[in-house]
Parts: sequence; structure tokens; C-alpha cells
Amino acid sequence: MFNSISSKKLSLGTFFCLYIAQMVPSSFLMTALQVIMREGQYSLATIGLLNLVRLPWTIKFLWSPFIDRHCVTVGDYKRTIITTELIYAVALLATGLINVHSEITLVIILACISMLASATQDIATDALAILAFKKHDHSMLNSMQSMGAFGGAVIGGGLLLILLKSYGWNVVVPCLALFVTMMIIPLLLNTHIRIENEKPRERAKWTDIFRFFTRKQIWPQIGFLMLYYMGIIGILSMLRPYLVDKGYDMKEIGFLTGIVGTTASFIMAWFSGVLIRRIGIHKARIIIAGLIILAPVYFLAMTFTDFNKVAFVMGIIYIQACYGLATVVLYTSAMRCVRPGREGTDFTIQIVISHISGLLVAVLAGTVAHLFAYRGLYIAETAVAIISLIYVLIAFRREKNS
Repeated sequence: MFNSISSKKLSLGTFFCLYIAQMVPSSFLMTALQVIMREGQYSLATIGLLNLVRLPWTIKFLWSPFIDRHCVTVGDYKRTIITTELIYAVALLATGLINVHSEITLVIILACISMLASATQDIATDALAILAFKKHDHSMLNSMQSMGAFGGAVIGGGLLLILLKSYGWNVVVPCLALFVTMMIIPLLLNTHIRIENEKPRERAKWTDIFRFFTRKQIWPQIGFLMLYYMGIIGILSMLRPYLVDKGYDMKEIGFLTGIVGTTASFIMAWFSGVLIRRIGIHKARIIIAGLIILAPVYFLAMTFTDFNKVAFVMGIIYIQACYGLATVVLYTSAMRCVRPGREGTDFTIQIVISHISGLLVAVLAGTVAHLFAYRGLYIAETAVAIISLIYVLIAFRREKNS
């Protein structure tokens, strides 16, 4: 029993290393390049195009069946993860060795290659994680995934920018390449990872992307993926502009949202995994959907009083905590809707759906805030959060009964 618990903790730590290896460099590159390009007098429209670097993460479902088809054993998955991670590291190293100010186009191309390798690593990592852990352990696994993402955002989008100012691009980025390489060492040394389901697995095909949507029972889950974040994503996307309107500078905004807020998400991602493990995914969905409603209500209430920094910081902490809780719930729910042999494909499709939904809400939030001010945005987000809770109560009634 002790050995089993120890090997499980070791494997959770292994996957945490793989997930944080994805997020630290990507968070740093996106933030640092935006700052460097702006300092180089690039237009805001050109800087906006930098978001295309993230495109591989949005369309990675297109090659996810290829990973599922060619990865059957633990060894297959390890080779895929290690190979893509090394490509990721080499692309980062090359990025760090060139002059970022004079060769910005080459930097962006290399950054895109690194994102492509990282997105592929993520498909294989998610699939192996689903297969290597039993269902009742998926919540803690997703805590590691979310904590890796939030921790990576804090380090890459915050702490490393400070080091960039002190040591420069040609020192920090090669160190990131070394960091990415080191993060595969636990996977190389971990001999305890086993595929739990040893039944013969049907090989995945590219058409499985479309067949995912042909299952009648998957549509309640798709609605859940689209709605669950909606009550907070719009507010999160408008936090920085709101603080700018209140006179805060970039350093203060980065600290409040990038470090204080994201740290709250990091901590609550762990708590969410524990909660799901103890009370089950059905109850956790409902409880956290209820907590999400309180976030837009809180921000709405603040619009009727004079601005108070302490109250607003508490709001940032609360809404980011809700985001951390909801992320683990969403990921755990997604893991339960994968087909045998298509774990990477099905999980990737679901996460892409949630990301696209969040992107659309973030875009609409700007329009709503422009037309109806921030109070109008908070009213709209409150309504969406209530609809999300009602949807969860209705769509998953069968799950409760079973």
C-alpha cells in the first residue's frame, strides 16, 4: 500500500513537471515579446498579430488522432513526449541565441515552432495521464495540470520578466531551454507509470475528430464546456483595462493580476482536486457553479460605491480562485468523456472547445463594456453564471441518479 501511494505521488509530480514545462516558456515569450515589440515602436496591430503564435494550441486537435494512433504503450508515449520536449528546448535555445531586436521575425517563427512542439507534447501527456491514473485519481491529476499552468504563468509572466531586465534575452531564454530539458528527467527516471486499462485498444483515425460529435451523450458535456467559465471569463479579460482606467501602472497591474490573482488560482486548483475526490464531480460542479455566481455579483455591487482598492483586490483574488476551482472541474469532467483509444483526441477537442468559448466571451466582453460600461458587463456576466448553474442542474441529472 505504501509503495502504491509513493508511486502515485511520484507520478503526479512527474506530470506536474511536464505541465509546468509547457507553461513557463510560453507565458514568458508572449509577455516579453509584447514588451520588446512595443519598445521597438511596433504598432499595436502588429503586436496583436503576435497572438497567432498561440495558433498551434488552438488547432492541435487536428493532429491529436495521429498521436493516439501511434502511441499504444507507455514507451511510445514517453518517446513522443521526450522527442517533442527536446524540439521545444532546441527551438528555445535558438531563440535565445539571436538578437531579438534586429531579428524579431525569426524570433516569432522559432517561437511558433516551440509552441507547435509544446502543443504536441501536451496531447501525448494528457493521453498518458488519462491512461495511467484511475478515474478517482483524475481530480488530483488535473490539480497538477492546472497548478502547472497557473504556476507557469506566475513564473513566466512575472518573475522572469524581472530577470530579463537584469540579465537580458540571451541569458534568460537559453536558461529556459535548460529548464525545459530538466523537466523531462522525472519522466525518464519514473518506472512506475503503467497504463491502467490493459484491454486491446482500437486504433484512432482522423475521422474520429468528427465522430466525437456524433455521440448523443456528448452534447450535454459540450454545453457544459461552453458555459461553465462564461460567468467569470469576461470579467477576467477586462480586469487590466479597468485598473488602467483607475490610474494603475503596468507594474502594479502585473503584480495584482499576474502574481496575486494567479497565485490564488494556483492554490485553489489543488483544493478543487481534493474537493472532487471527496464529494464527487457532480456535487463539485454544482457547488463551484454557485460560487462563480458570487463573482460578478460582487463586482456589480462595487459599481454602486466609490472605488476601494482593498475591496477590488479581494474581488481579484476571489474571481481568480473561482477560475482555479472551475478549471480542475472542467478538466476532470472532460477526462470522463473520452473514448478508449482516443484519449488524446477527445480530451484535446474538449479543451479547445472551452478555450474558443472563452476567447469569444472575452471579445464580446469588450464590446459590452464599451456599450453599457462595466456595470452592464457585470450584469450580463451574472445572468450567464446563473444560466450556467441551471444548465448544470438540468443537464447532469442522470449522473446524479446513477
